[in-house]
Amino acid sequence: MADGAYVALNGLRTRLAELDRLAADLSNVATAGYKGERTSTYGADRPTFDALLMKATDPAPGELKIDFARGEMAPTGRDLDFAIDGVGFFAIQTPAGVRYTQNGSFERRADGTLTTTDGLSVLGADGNPLKLADGTVSVDPDGTVRAGSVAAGQIRVVQPAADTRIVREGAARFRIDDVTPVTTPSVRNHSLERSNVSVVEALSHMTAASRSFEALQRGLVSLMTDVDGRAISELGRRV
Repeated sequence: MADGAYVALNGLRTRLAELDRLAADLSNVATAGYKGERTSTYGADRPTFDALLMKATDPAPGELKIDFARGEMAPTGRDLDFAIDGVGFFAIQTPAGVRYTQNGSFERRADGTLTTTDGLSVLGADGNPLKLADGTVSVDPDGTVRAGSVAAGQIRVVQPAADTRIVREGAARFRIDDVTPVTTPSVRNHSLERSNVSVVEALSHMTAASRSFEALQRGLVSLMTDVDGRAISELGRRV
């Protein structure tokens, strides 16, 4: 394959990865606590059998990086909406173990357990699910959750340990290998943290990536048509 074709194909791969990432971000603009992603590239050497003919390094899609910049705090007026003002994640119990989120849109089960919208228990500072009595729910700035005048306990707020691995599992849910408690959390009631995705920025990047993809595609088609034409011409002469 011609050298230019390798460059164009790898360019198409990186643009496709960028378009997939942007589509995921835009589809979660309205998801509370969602964190956008950033693409990266790395240099990929040609396979050995190609290196016998040519030596080059092409750009290839790299690891996606999660952008943990804070989203805007939006008032909702809903008792069961919590937002962390500053550093921290809420802890939730899942069948696969404890996971972490900044989406504080919660529900109250019939037995009083505080849960996520998909029914997973929200954990207190003691590591047990928070259970609420009857009454209007409120939360103190330090994370103490109350139902009426009865305190249910302090909601667990943690932060990732230095250099720990963070893996996205769902739109706004993460697996964090090592966490430490936030000693002085700041929790707001009647509020949610919005997605940190900028629609204007994402659409601008999507337009640029789409145009670049189309240009590379046209170039590849033109190049391969030219290669095929030359091959037919040369083979025709030799015959």
